[in-house]
Amino acid sequence: MGGGGVYLASGWARAYLVAIVVASFINEAFFQRQGELILWLLTLGSMAMLLVGADRAVHAAVKLAKALGISTVIIGATVVSLGTTAPEACVSVMAAWRGNPGLALGNSVGSVICDTALIFGLCCCLTRLPLDRFVLRRHGWLQLGAGALLTAVVFVGAWVGGVDGAVIPRWVGYGFLGLLVGYLYISFRWARQHPEMIPSEARQSANKISAGTVAAMLGVLGLGLALVLAGSDALIGSVKELCIRNNVPDHIVAVTLVAFGTSLPELATALTAIIKGHPGLLVGNVIGADILNVLFVIGASASASELAVPPLFLQLHLPVMMLSLLLLRGYIFASRDRFSRWQGIPLLAIYIGYLALLGSIVGATGLN
Repeated sequence: MGGGGVYLASGWARAYLVAIVVASFINEAFFQRQGELILWLLTLGSMAMLLVGADRAVHAAVKLAKALGISTVIIGATVVSLGTTAPEACVSVMAAWRGNPGLALGNSVGSVICDTALIFGLCCCLTRLPLDRFVLRRHGWLQLGAGALLTAVVFVGAWVGGVDGAVIPRWVGYGFLGLLVGYLYISFRWARQHPEMIPSEARQSANKISAGTVAAMLGVLGLGLALVLAGSDALIGSVKELCIRNNVPDHIVAVTLVAFGTSLPELATALTAIIKGHPGLLVGNVIGADILNVLFVIGASASASELAVPPLFLQLHLPVMMLSLLLLRGYIFASRDRFSRWQGIPLLAIYIGYLALLGSIVGATGLN
């Protein structure tokens, strides 16, 4: 291993450890001592930290994946999606550990709605996105299936325990994580069959990459994950305290402010993909992120702590999520090689209407 690579990797490792230590000292008492303006600044700053951390992690992961010869489509649906859903996973798991199941669940469901209705809808309006039949015949059905599975689990829980007693038990979380492993495995199996699979001569070039370069990539990946960890911890603390002071249910903030904030990596990736002429990466990222928001984020959160489901999830959040996923699925059936720009308008309308309805419900009833 080259000396520069060792030094860089060790430097990022130290930064990673420092970030973990700093995050461990930011507890609830710290946020309780801050004024409301400082709390809002901490919220915005932690979102920025999440965005920068996820961007660095994704950049390093993509370079590694390309060096190993993984196709661009699979990078979007797996590697990039894993990186961009890291904020949701960290935020939701920490929320579950801290006894905020509404925040954990709301962040995940809100992110699916944001990714599908807002990000895909917006980008669909900006350009005619490619429709990759190979991917959408496989990952597309898994996207819809993951959302349907989560919805079924919640409604069965409500049927068994009542609307106010619905929970996602820990064993369901373990099951989702098991499905996550299966999803990643089959995705890389499908990668070898994809028509755009990187040719063997490109994969052979990976052998020329020095160990020092690989160490540097891993170091940047570690730094990005450290920023995600510290940012998510600060985000949870500041948002929770703001909810308490303003009598706003934490799951309401989760499906709006936090979900949008943790979906910023997907939005940044999507817009960058369009600007650089790689819209296929955007499609794969949105589909993969939706799958991972259920299997990875909900799975990890429920495994950490049983998730109580607020009634509004059955009445609004989950129906809107399924409406967005079903509409996208309908577009796939109706389209040929590309999505039409007009198809983004109904998705954006769903997101805007969802926020308006949510605001009116909270304003009228103070629902919790």
